[in-house]
Amino acid sequence: MARTGQPSTRRVAAVERAVALLDALAAGGERGTNDLARATGLSASTVSRVLATLAAGGLVEHVPSTGRYRLGLRLLELGSAALAGTDLREIARPELHELARATGETVTLSAPADGQAVTVDFVQSPASVQSVARLGRPSVVHATATGKVLLAFGAAELPPEPFERFTPRTTTTRAELARAVAHALERGYAEAAGEREDDLNAIAAPVHGRHGELVAILGLQGPASRFDQAAMRAAVPALLERAAALSRALGLPAERPGAASAAPGLAPR
Repeated sequence: MARTGQPSTRRVAAVERAVALLDALAAGGERGTNDLARATGLSASTVSRVLATLAAGGLVEHVPSTGRYRLGLRLLELGSAALAGTDLREIARPELHELARATGETVTLSAPADGQAVTVDFVQSPASVQSVARLGRPSVVHATATGKVLLAFGAAELPPEPFERFTPRTTTTRAELARAVAHALERGYAEAAGEREDDLNAIAAPVHGRHGELVAILGLQGPASRFDQAAMRAAVPALLERAAALSRALGLPAERPGAASAAPGLAPR
């Protein structure tokens, strides 16, 4: 057969069944054979045979105490190999440039790491007066928009009190921070107005992976004199649009809920 340089469009049914079972385990955790059969629409005997094959390859594990199955550690090795060949910054760069062009403000890309979100890339504002982003700078979860997104959509937990006060507007209690996190969950983005630096305002939105997990945070920041409440409100749709586009580029299916779509304006605090 002549080679065209394009992938084949023909599929292997057995592999499709294996992928369906892996997806079901990823979505539901530890599950039994009959439960997986109902979730995938496959017969229990087919599920049993495919699971045995996946278990032999280390892709799933059988739990003797419950008789159920869960994802195997081999997937961690494969995931690490896949990440090594995928540069988040390369995929996100067009979205960062588009958001900077649309808003005129500095755009940041942060990645969750050890309970923090660390800046891994940014596109500077074209304006003569700019907010300065720094690679490798960790978020402060109680005083930044990025940090609040991490608390709302990631695995990080509310920090213990006392909170460090950076400015008169810094959130200083767990109750106040919990309200801000709940607000971020409801709207699909977070804000911070003069909370870490007096003259710095920011909004941020989550970027989701294939299964809805938080994989990055897209932020938009600017000097308070220009990026005020009205400007922040006006920039929200563009931020959410670019975060959703990046989520899709990273594998989030269009039909699954991910980064929020348009949201109402910023509520007064």
